[in-house]
Amino acid sequence: MRRSQAPEEYEPEEEPAGRWSRGRSEGGRRWVRLVLFLFVIPLLLGAAVAVFAGRPIAFDAIRRITDHKFPNGKWVESTELVRWRADPGRAPPVVLDARTEDEYAVSHLEGAVRIDPYKPSLRALRGFPKDSAIVLYSSVGYRGARVADFLARQGYTQVYNLEGGQFRWANEGRPVFRQDRPTADVHPYNSRWGFLLESQYRIKAPPVEKKSAAP
Repeated sequence: MRRSQAPEEYEPEEEPAGRWSRGRSEGGRRWVRLVLFLFVIPLLLGAAVAVFAGRPIAFDAIRRITDHKFPNGKWVESTELVRWRADPGRAPPVVLDARTEDEYAVSHLEGAVRIDPYKPSLRALRGFPKDSAIVLYSSVGYRGARVADFLARQGYTQVYNLEGGQFRWANEGRPVFRQDRPTADVHPYNSRWGFLLESQYRIKAPPVEKKSAAP
């Protein structure tokens, strides 16, 4: 088997005379993006949106933001993943959980293997060829897309991200497991993002240390 490529790690000038107006325009656009990201999006994803009618809007906004950051990403819906895993005529995908150890310990999709969302490595895919089908998920999809982008850049050609992540999966009443036993518990990531999770699945847990734009 061909040796895989080494994984990658994630990790105001003065304006010349005559260019001040252009600099102000570019600076203004940066400030608009900053305000949007720091204030508008958190408000969108706050408790007011996380009521029954608001969750679909929030999940759609998350997907749009994620697509903007990772434009080459591919998504798979929960219904398609269920059919895929149940189809005996189709090779099942490798399912990777792109969350922290604490989140994974509370619950995960059946058979999912954890991959570090902040410092991903190829250890979880050892022995699988580069054309293996891989489905990633995180809480709402951002970290899953982040790791999917990393794997695609390592040469994996069939990498998909679960739309809505584990939150939407659980909200739809689909099974999650803790140590191979069914459970109704899901880690909420933190108090704000947890509003996107139905209350019957949301547990009280210490917030996850924020290391990416979204969970």
